Parts: sequence; structure tokens; C-alpha cells
Amino acid sequence: MKKYLFYLTLTVGLSVFAQTPETSRGNNPIFEGWYADPEGAVFNDTYWIFPTYSDDFDKQLHFDAFSSKNLIHWEKHERILDTTKIKWLRQALWAPSIIERDDKYYLFFGANDIQRPGRDSYDPDNDINHYGGIGVAVADNPGGPYEDYLCEPLISDFYNDAQPIDQFAFKDTDGTYYFFYGGWSHCNLGVLNADFTGFVPWENGEKFKEITPEGYVEGPFMFLRNGIYYFMWSEGNWGDGSYRVAYSMSDKATGPYDRIGTILESKEGDIATGAGHHSVVKRPGTDEYIMVYHRRPVPNEDRDHRVVALDKMDFNDDGTIKPVKMTFEGVSADTIRE
Repeated sequence: MKKYLFYLTLTVGLSVFAQTPETSRGNNPIFEGWYADPEGAVFNDTYWIFPTYSDDFDKQLHFDAFSSKNLIHWEKHERILDTTKIKWLRQALWAPSIIERDDKYYLFFGANDIQRPGRDSYDPDNDINHYGGIGVAVADNPGGPYEDYLCEPLISDFYNDAQPIDQFAFKDTDGTYYFFYGGWSHCNLGVLNADFTGFVPWENGEKFKEITPEGYVEGPFMFLRNGIYYFMWSEGNWGDGSYRVAYSMSDKATGPYDRIGTILESKEGDIATGAGHHSVVKRPGTDEYIMVYHRRPVPNEDRDHRVVALDKMDFNDDGTIKPVKMTFEGVSADTIRE
């Protein structure tokens, strides 16, 4: 099974969205409903998108997935993972990240919005605030059903003050599985062990090293193109129009990562605001890349009213990324030929 990550966070829809203010003039939003934090992937001859169900924290208790043969018509796979499978989950199931290994599909996720004592959002009387973190589930197929792999979080402690959320798994060309994660403006990097039950320590004996670039807030993502590692993240405030995507380039997966600039952001008069927490997908057999991201339709006054969109991502001759334009049209149809 080959996986080609949806480079830059995928999906296209086919219906008129009666429940959203954003009119369907083309293929964006790509499917109906409130969703966010989409990760795209290609497995065999099918495009997949794995998003957060966008609602209040205490209602974000399941994941749906979406698949497409052509980037236009999307099939919904309901409740591929929920609280019946994750006994330690109480609220805020976030930002899935998927990777295939040995014909198994591993879905990493953040849960319970755990807080460190001393922060304003910490509630000492609420056990949700200090138990949870990043978990992992496993299935035989991308569309599930998924089962809790460890029956406990993979990461539940705070390292380098990074909140354990917003994880992303990346397989390098030498077979190493790197693991990026972190909220609260800190990003950590680790190396998954052979069975994805923990991490291989770095040379100094630590599990994780901090690799936070300038401006980083959350939502790390990486892809490889023409020998260049593109490390990307979200900046600003996830709950308003300041949310945006920035990136860096390096000659190796471990960095260093020096911020180059912003490539997706909302400006006055745009069709949506708060565009961010993305992934990227590559059309197999081409040098064409698609940004998969969420945005808030205009007008919209609800923090959690987010939809998933796909738009083309282009490069300059020197490999830098051109600004991505938000559109209603989205991307053109594509059928994968293996």
C-alpha cells in the first residue's frame, strides 16, 4: 500500500450546502457539514480526508472520514472512531493524522484538551484537564473501524511546554517515522519506535527535542518535494480571522526550520476567514500539489462553523511556495491511475 500525503492539509463536495452560509459555486467547500483540521492522504486509487468534527469541545467526540476517486464526489464514512472505542476520551477529539505501515492504518489524535496546572484554563476539579493527550488507533482499512491501539495516551505529559495536541507522522526516505506535535506555540519532534508504542530517544537521551520556528502556534505538517523538506504550521488565533499558514524549507527532516513566510491567510473582502490548520496532497504521477485546509464562511459569527476546502498550491522556480488563493471553484477532477 502506498501513501502519498495530501501535502498541505483535501476534499471536494458535490452538493448545495443548506446548512452553511457559503454558497456552492464550484467544488468548495468540498463536502457538507462543519469540519476542521483536515489531513489528506492517498491510499491506492483513492483520496482520503480525515478532519475534526467542528463543534463545542464537549461535543467533539467522534471522527468522520471522507473518500473520493476523483476529488469531486466524496463518500462519508461515519464515526470511524468515537468514545465507545476510546474509554479515556471525555471531550475535544482533535486533528487526526494518519499513516500506513505494513497494511495497517494508524490514526493519531489529540483528546481531552489537557492543561498544565497554573494556566488560566486549568480547572483542578475537572479531571479532563489533566488526563489525556495524544492517542493512536489502528484499523485494517483507511475507513475503519478503528480500535484504540494502546488503551491510553501515547503522549500524556508536557515536554518543552508543548501541549500534546496537533500531531503529524511523517515517513522519511530512509524509513524513519518522525513525529511532530505541539500547541501553545511550541513544537516537538520525536522518532516513533518500530511498533508505534513509544519513541526512540535522541542522542541526549530525551524523547523529544523542540524545533519551534518563528511564529509557530500549532498544526505542524511536512512534505518532501524535489529533495526539499517543507515544514509548515499555523499561526495566529484559531478562533478568529488571524489564523494563517506559514512555512519553511530544509534539506533534511530534522531541520533547521527558518520561517520563510505566510502562504495562506484571509484578507479584507475574501470569501472566508480564519484559513489554516492544513495539510497538502500530491496528485500521484504529477508535480501538482493541493492545499487541504479549513476556513470560516462569510458571513459567519460562530467560532466552530468551519468547512473544508481544496485549492491549488504552486511553486516558484527556486522552490518557494506561491501564496494560495481561496476560491469557491476549488480544484479540478482527477482519477488516480496506478
